[in-house]
Amino acid sequence: MIPFAPSPRKMPAVHHKLLLEEALQDSPQTRSLLSVFEEDAGTLTNYTNQLLQSMQRVFGAQNEMALATEQLSKQLLEYEKQNFALAKGDEEVINTLQHFAKSVEELNSLHAELATQIADKMVFPIVKFREKDLTEISTLKEIFAIASDEHEAAMVKYSRLPKKKENEKIKVEIVREVADSRRKQHQAAMQYYCALNALQYRKRVAMLEPMLGYTNAQMTFVKKGMELISKKMGHFLTLVSSMTQSIESQLEVEAEVMRSSQRELLSVDDTVYMPDRYLAPVNRALIQKAGYLNIRNKTGLVTTAWDRLYFFTQGGNLMCQPRGAVAGGMVLDLDNSSVMAIECEDRHYCFQITSPNGKTSLILQTEGKKEYEEWICTLNNISRQIYLSDNPEAVAIRLHQTALQAVTPITSFEKRAEGSPNPDRAKPGAVAAGESQKAFEAEDLITPGTPIQFDIVLPMSDFLDQNRAGARRTNPFSETEDDDDNGSDTHDSLLQQVFAVRFLGSMAVRAGHTQEVIYEAMRQVLAARAIHNIFKTTESHLMVTSSCIRLIDPQTEVTKISFQLKDVSQFAAHQENSRLMGFVLEGRDGEPSFSVFVFESNTEGEKICYTINMGKEISEARKDPEALAQLMKSMPLTNDGKFLLLENEMGDMADGDGLEDQESEA
Repeated sequence: MIPFAPSPRKMPAVHHKLLLEEALQDSPQTRSLLSVFEEDAGTLTNYTNQLLQSMQRVFGAQNEMALATEQLSKQLLEYEKQNFALAKGDEEVINTLQHFAKSVEELNSLHAELATQIADKMVFPIVKFREKDLTEISTLKEIFAIASDEHEAAMVKYSRLPKKKENEKIKVEIVREVADSRRKQHQAAMQYYCALNALQYRKRVAMLEPMLGYTNAQMTFVKKGMELISKKMGHFLTLVSSMTQSIESQLEVEAEVMRSSQRELLSVDDTVYMPDRYLAPVNRALIQKAGYLNIRNKTGLVTTAWDRLYFFTQGGNLMCQPRGAVAGGMVLDLDNSSVMAIECEDRHYCFQITSPNGKTSLILQTEGKKEYEEWICTLNNISRQIYLSDNPEAVAIRLHQTALQAVTPITSFEKRAEGSPNPDRAKPGAVAAGESQKAFEAEDLITPGTPIQFDIVLPMSDFLDQNRAGARRTNPFSETEDDDDNGSDTHDSLLQQVFAVRFLGSMAVRAGHTQEVIYEAMRQVLAARAIHNIFKTTESHLMVTSSCIRLIDPQTEVTKISFQLKDVSQFAAHQENSRLMGFVLEGRDGEPSFSVFVFESNTEGEKICYTINMGKEISEARKDPEALAQLMKSMPLTNDGKFLLLENEMGDMADGDGLEDQESEA
């Protein structure tokens, strides 16, 4: 008796299948799973060809029937060694084939007259499986690849739509082309997925049906001589037949489910295929995000190219995963990074991510406005390390709901340790160093509801004066171009240092002789910019001399605003973000008034504070010739007799073609 008796009730169902719901998104995870199915189909094709060759040998080797059936028996045992990627659930098939192999060994003396029956019942089913099912898989694979390429080409056209002066008719055509190609890819993907899912059932039947036909043919031909064998195998073959019927039933049920799901997924509105669609409001409290983005890569010294890749966030990292890859790789650490909206090469919806040290930056482009805003908000949330909290989603929502309250502070300052924000840092800006440290109320520093100015607009009268024919402009990289009385302060200055900065905002304050008011102004300016989604800033040159501070437009060399150094009552760099600095300007007209100006620099703000402090020391020393001489002896000087304080960070840019406007996120 045969100890193995397969049962249709015990036949495991197929555990692996491609989800039709994920065909439209076409994520790298789906592509990775698809590659596993394709690998399985390729392995099955190779094995089917080998099995077919063995069966054809049985059909043709009339005089070598024993050798042919022996080879067939060995080939059946090879199924277990094929290492299918989706082999789970095939244990019953493996065991059944193993028992078939033993039966074939017992039947190796059958007559050659079985050739016709073998051709009809054994060779034909496997040939039909190869020519119909496996060929269908190969054809659908090519159709899916073509549809994917057409969709990629359409997305490239769409991504290159000019933002300015764009032809609306061309835009409509390209949007329709993207939708059509996306629909074709969706349809091809679902047909391909259905075929691959069905193959997991059909391959089981294809392995069992030929052997069932072969054995039945043998038993039909052999009557009396095989009576004992027939009694031993009859029940076994009946159970195998029931097993194949069970698999066919499972396939029919699964096929109907897939057809129903396919009809439902294809019944969606055409807007699903449209790029830049607005189906839901922007969620600004996200702490993780995933989707396809275009990334700009350098292909040469001055040439760039855009690639469409799948990006996602993981913890505090930005990850990238090409389609078909098993896992993604880290692109950038987002902690304390800077995210900003930028204008880029006539492409819309572009933003830039810059590392805290400023050495690494990425320029990315989203498909639509909603994705554009959500990516910027999400990356900003991650940059603030919200994901490290116990309930990051609640923290992100609470921060956005209470953002307006951050502009009008209602809590008091906590007393800082040892009366200093960071005792390890030298703060030359401590003009009133002997002033006692104490805790300040926010209302004591800044009046609630004080308006904030986010840009410095040059008055029209000043603009005309500076651009009038023959007028003098300030050159931050060399001596002034024209000598006149108005430029005496620059010529006579013993100190000239230029920094690249971005003006973030200014506001009136109540106190002017404490660094706490600068820190509070920074907090309110940054909070207000976040609330109003003000991400863009323009780069300017901050020139510090021994008599004044000038903010200069790098393109026109026009001075936007100028402050007398004697009116700067306090200055400081941020305790945690060293790129931020600010100073307090004291108004001397009538009642004393104070205003705080906040800047973001390319280097540490303490360098600017150090230079301002040195300018004040030089200004004081000029009143005493001996003190000035002593100061000049203690500090290195340039060839033209000016104090050499720092490496001029603008020196390299001065030799180039000029600076482009840079943008950053406050």
